Amino acid sequence: MNVEYINPFIEASQLVLKQIAGIDAQLGNVYIKKSPYTGDNILIFVGLTGKIRGQAIFAMSKKVALIIASNMMGGAELIELDEISKSALSELTNMILGNTATILYNRGIGVEITPPSFLMGDNMQISPTKMKTICIPLRFGDDKQIEIHISVVE
Repeated sequence: MNVEYINPFIEASQLVLKQIAGIDAQLGNVYIKKSPYTGDNILIFVGLTGKIRGQAIFAMSKKVALIIASNMMGGAELIELDEISKSALSELTNMILGNTATILYNRGIGVEITPPSFLMGDNMQISPTKMKTICIPLRFGDDKQIEIHISVVE
């Protein structure tokens, strides 16, 4: 996958996480994921169409999801993910990918995004068909991270 496509995802993710959730996420080592792979407890899927066709999956633990949703809602302590916090997390991914699409558009790469789909469960397995998946780990705090899996049709 072209690095020209990956960098806007990183740039937009770090910017939106900082602005919306007050999280200063540091980039981990980007790598190729082997399919199928297991996801975290929380997965938020967004489809990509246009010049880049595929999907972006935001994967995180429930603990990380609660921290992010809490930060987005003014620091209110959350014990469970309710509909409002799920909606907030989905909107965060929407903002990140909206920013990513804008950066790509400004570089001459037209991309559109689908509305996010929120999934929560244990032992979820992901098998992108006929796509290569790049994993972008974004770390914050001592042991917290979000992984962004970008799968595109080659």
